[in-house]
Amino acid sequence: MPHQKLAEHDVVVHGGRRLAVAVSGAPDGHPVFLLHGTPGSRSGPKPRSGVLYRLGIRLISYDRPGYGLSSRSPGRRVADAARDVDAIADHLGLERFAVVGRSGGGPHALACAALLPDRVTRTAALVGLAPSNAAGLDWFDGMAADNVRGYSTADRDRSILAEHLRLRADRIIRDPESLLEFLRTQMAESDRRVVDSAVFRRLLTQTYAEGLRCGPYGWIDDVLALRDDWDFPFDAIAGRVLLWHGKDDTFSPINHLWWLANRIPGAEVRVQTDSAHFGAVEVLPRILAWLIRTGADR
Repeated sequence: MPHQKLAEHDVVVHGGRRLAVAVSGAPDGHPVFLLHGTPGSRSGPKPRSGVLYRLGIRLISYDRPGYGLSSRSPGRRVADAARDVDAIADHLGLERFAVVGRSGGGPHALACAALLPDRVTRTAALVGLAPSNAAGLDWFDGMAADNVRGYSTADRDRSILAEHLRLRADRIIRDPESLLEFLRTQMAESDRRVVDSAVFRRLLTQTYAEGLRCGPYGWIDDVLALRDDWDFPFDAIAGRVLLWHGKDDTFSPINHLWWLANRIPGAEVRVQTDSAHFGAVEVLPRILAWLIRTGADR
């Protein structure tokens, strides 16, 4: 199989909205959707095309509405990601595929598993969050102070949240490393090791700059969607599901993992003790290999 250079697609979906889609890896490989974090974009972080080729994977990523080059969809819910993934798969001629979501992309990946049971083969959610109305969960316990402030502001006053993220996005556009420097003060030591790597630092800053190139709107809508009702039932999730978490995560605390694991039928749980939030970037090739494994699916 020849290597596939990054291919960009402009996919028109419901109501004339446009989604910016990137495809890389093996042209005839196993299709896997990668749903980016919050904030983020189709640019990554993700393995190089050569790594994807060796794994036999065709990786599809896209800017969620309002990020990068994708049209905004004000008021979108987490469940709406399934409809967008469905439309992209139709555009690319894909019948079945796997889905992986990282951080803020984790709930969106689970929505695809629940709402596209005939198309999604396997699903992985890495360092994901539980819904804001999770019964019995202290949602903010163990969470970095800035995340607590942001999500609390979303609950209290959405206009203040929008202005706060607008100012932060403006700064990131001028200095893409500013977000990492800010987050560095609130992350675990294992996360500092990841972000201090020149390679990962470049990948992260590139995705932040691309995702916010047209403003903070995707970021705003992600935060609001994560705090609103997700609009899908966990007991509808079909196929094999893997939940991965770094034990010392300060952005998506590990108690969110255990809440999800107790409600997703048959979920496989992996906790890495020497890792935290950004460890999900390092572990992604292993997760991709799990996603395309066959022979044991229920």
